[in-house]
Amino acid sequence: MATILNTSINLSKVPKGEIIDGKKGKYLPVTITINDEIDQFGQQGSLTVRQSKEQRESKEPKVYLGNVNVVWTNGQNVEPAPRDNIASAPAAPKPQPVADDLPF
Repeated sequence: MATILNTSINLSKVPKGEIIDGKKGKYLPVTITINDEIDQFGQQGSLTVRQSKEQRESKEPKVYLGNVNVVWTNGQNVEPAPRDNIASAPAAPKPQPVADDLPF
């Protein structure tokens, strides 16, 4: 596992026509976007209702359901969001190349 995200969904914004009846329940296709920078509200991304190719091409507005924060990562893709009153862990030092005297 590379990353754990926290998010919440504003259920009042869920478009009922987008809910899919599946074999094991009802589903809402969503898209989670992680930004390169933390926004002005301390959020790292957003949760939206998934759009079809046609919706994206026609520039239909996205339906935003909530915000996303990274709370844990193994350090190989995104950084966790800073939390109030908690110092962030120092970055792990990068391994230095080992010089050896082997002739091959």
